[in-house]
Amino acid sequence: MVDSRESKDGDSIRRRRECLGCGRRFTSYERIDEIPYMVVKKDGKREGFDRNKVLAGLFRASEKRPISTTQLETIADEVEKNVQDSLDRELATTEIGKIIMRRLKALDKVAYVRFASVYLEFADVSEFMTELKVLVGSQSRTTAATAKKKKKK
Repeated sequence: MVDSRESKDGDSIRRRRECLGCGRRFTSYERIDEIPYMVVKKDGKREGFDRNKVLAGLFRASEKRPISTTQLETIADEVEKNVQDSLDRELATTEIGKIIMRRLKALDKVAYVRFASVYLEFADVSEFMTELKVLVGSQSRTTAATAKKKKKK
């Protein structure tokens, strides 16, 4: 190889080469072909992964809550990493939703319930109340376990 540099537009690499057999010089251009990461929606449609959509949902769920932008971006980073690590370059939105809900549940219960109400598509108030009871029940168990640990000390 004689010379290698990025092209003017920055989307390819220009390589100047020399044939070892005849000594003749030639130029080749190498370009990266990226296959987009896809998400499979509930209705079976596929679309390109959009980190901004994940962030928008997180911002809506956490509006007026004590959650920093950095914390939300960390969740979006985790989701993006899961999509990128998927072997077939696709991840179902149900999996993405589970990741987000798990992280929000640990971070802020109100944001979790807000996100879950949209993601789980509650049909009525009773479904919403059932999820709240599960959340309150797990919160009570966690509080009781913490109190037991403190008593033992």
